[in-house]
Amino acid sequence: MQTEKPRLFPETKHFIWVTLFFLGVILARLSIEYYTYQNFISKPFYYTHANVLAAYEKTKGKQRYQVLKLRSDEGFTFYTTHYRKEDLAHTRLRLQIFPDNRIGFTDYLGTFYVKSRIKHKEPLPKTFKDDLLKKVASQHRDGSLGSFYNAIFFATSLDKALREKISLLGVSHLVALSGFHLGILWGLVYGLLLLFYRPLQQRFFPYRHALFDVGLAAMILLGTYVWFVDFPPSLVRSYAMVLVGWTVLLLGMELLSFTFLATVVLLLVALFPSLLVSLGFGLSVAGVFYIFLLLQYGKGVKTWIISLLFIPLGIFMLMLPIVHAVFGVTSPYQLLSPLLSLLFVPFYPLAMGLHLVGFGDLLDTALSALFALPQSSTESLVPIWGMVGYAGLSIGAIWSKKLFWSTLGTASLYMVYLFVLVE
Repeated sequence: MQTEKPRLFPETKHFIWVTLFFLGVILARLSIEYYTYQNFISKPFYYTHANVLAAYEKTKGKQRYQVLKLRSDEGFTFYTTHYRKEDLAHTRLRLQIFPDNRIGFTDYLGTFYVKSRIKHKEPLPKTFKDDLLKKVASQHRDGSLGSFYNAIFFATSLDKALREKISLLGVSHLVALSGFHLGILWGLVYGLLLLFYRPLQQRFFPYRHALFDVGLAAMILLGTYVWFVDFPPSLVRSYAMVLVGWTVLLLGMELLSFTFLATVVLLLVALFPSLLVSLGFGLSVAGVFYIFLLLQYGKGVKTWIISLLFIPLGIFMLMLPIVHAVFGVTSPYQLLSPLLSLLFVPFYPLAMGLHLVGFGDLLDTALSALFALPQSSTESLVPIWGMVGYAGLSIGAIWSKKLFWSTLGTASLYMVYLFVLVE
């Protein structure tokens, strides 16, 4: 008989006290951020240095201009416009920026637009990462496919036209580096290291704990990868969740619990208050929440059924009302999302291996055919009241099996409405 793992919080009151502590920290952090924000918008201008993360052209009437996405040395991520015809990609700029009260506090915490004047520019020095980006792109005749692979490997910007196609397929989450990718890499790195570790452990140090030794090595390697791809926010928060999860496993405590998820969310927000306005963070938390919900009510079901059916299909249905409260783009090809998410698990490490040996274009024909499928879309948004009601129903499902089936039924009906009635 397998003993039940101890809970993270033996009593509810302990969880309440921890929640109140984190809420206090979050309020204190927000107060400090708001004071800094007031100082920021009160000054007529600032000088700063910033690296260009992305640059693309837009047209307004007959005027063409560039939109620049930049990250400043102070840690701000912001947009600005530039009207000269010059290539500013992969450059470092000396800027004079002109903030005003049109920048809201939530914008300040996240990403905002600010007028600017470029004072000086210089090319960023070439790095090993640039060489890898070039090597990956050189293995593809179609530039958009090179953009795709660099995005899933190194968190670079995706070609705009391809980004729209991927959105119509409902697999944008597969392109933006996140916990899904980190989970695949964790399994790959941990599994490979364990193959070498086990024989050595059995012969030389049988008293050692594999989860600690191999897990520590895997965490260091994954941390190095997060640093190498320049700390994209989605990957940083996913790494923090993996780190906390690994620690909880080492302590022998229950991992798949809603109190654990809530504690990790509160911890991350306390460390990074900007996550409160991060759409990606909210969606990733919702995804993990529904995984936990499915696992809670799927106890006793065979593991392969949960892995191949419950999780991919269940998450797709349960997340539809949440996603469509924000993104209205709808295409019947989005029904392929559960299957494509499953196929991405072996595809991701396979694609890495193929690019390492110079055969990265081996899957280009299949990918081009896939990305060419969606041709049109419709718009369908869930109203705010609908999302709030659905979220309340989902939270109630933690304690009630009837509410769980009601949540699943609501999501199923919405899926039928979205892809049958609307289409």
